[in-house]
Amino acid sequence: MWTCPRCERVFKSTNQSHYCNVVDIDDLFKGKPPELLLAFDKLLVEVIDWEPCGVGAAKKAIVFSSQKAWLIVRPMSKELDLKFYYGERIENEQIKKVQMWGKKFAHHIRVNNEYQLTEEVFQLLKKGHTFSMK
Repeated sequence: MWTCPRCERVFKSTNQSHYCNVVDIDDLFKGKPPELLLAFDKLLVEVIDWEPCGVGAAKKAIVFSSQKAWLIVRPMSKELDLKFYYGERIENEQIKKVQMWGKKFAHHIRVNNEYQLTEEVFQLLKKGHTFSMK
């Protein structure tokens, strides 16, 4: 794991190519409902202990990485879009959209408050984290 000294994002490879920008996570929540920040805080508290887990802000999203990016959190106007990757399509009512992303599937979960981050959602996200370690 390598942390970019400029933007402090975490990557698998030393000097990995990336769009380096300095963004504060709080800036991504400006103008958004306070419930979204509370939901993000709950998410962060839950997954930060899943080792390894790096967190960094990109231009419009928060990227969680292990050996590679495994969760992209995008604060939208009224929801958080939680995108995680897995090797096969997961069928679950919590998942709002699934897309092919190279040889894996990107699964999207949408939440608009902390109470929608249930144990079932965290179990789905854990699948993404475990998959990223392969």
